[in-house]
Amino acid sequence: MDSVSDEYFSIGGESTASYREKASKFLAFAYPVTSADEVKRCLEVLKKLHFDANHHCYAYRIGHENEQYRVNDDGEPSGSAGRPIYGQILSRGLTDVLVVVVRYFGGTKLGVPGLINAYKTASREALLNAEIITKTVTVDMAVRFEYEMMNQVMRIIKEESAKVIRQTMGESCELMIASKKSSVEKIEQRLLKLRKVEVTF
Repeated sequence: MDSVSDEYFSIGGESTASYREKASKFLAFAYPVTSADEVKRCLEVLKKLHFDANHHCYAYRIGHENEQYRVNDDGEPSGSAGRPIYGQILSRGLTDVLVVVVRYFGGTKLGVPGLINAYKTASREALLNAEIITKTVTVDMAVRFEYEMMNQVMRIIKEESAKVIRQTMGESCELMIASKKSSVEKIEQRLLKLRKVEVTF
């Protein structure tokens, strides 16, 4: 398995940008998000702050595999706002990102090509202003074993650069560990070669 599949890119925090076209003002906001609920909260805050704006158009992409995405033109002509915004998220190779562009109409219609350019440009600038971060895809697994196997289990965890998230001590020991996705199969195979060690996901 290629280790590149362990990593993906997002943004480290909120970033903003603005763009003007024929007196229309486009304010772009980029947010790191990991759920549709977070998207909803960001939109609610922006709509309260910019309650007098004409449009709040947005696009988001969440997840590394089987990602969720949505585009919204919020009353602009179909395909003129949400799609260009989403296109900028894709062109930067980002996920776990929401970009909202708030438009204040300036009195002059821009036409669909003008709108596409304006929403695209505002979104691009907001993402260019963002701190790009690398995130790692991890998988959690539970490891159960007798205390006498502790040293051998911990050696494998250390050698494979996995992390212990939680440990429970009872009649036997149980560790919850997190590993890079590409290392999971190797760690599982090494652990199962030990005596009386169980691995579950």
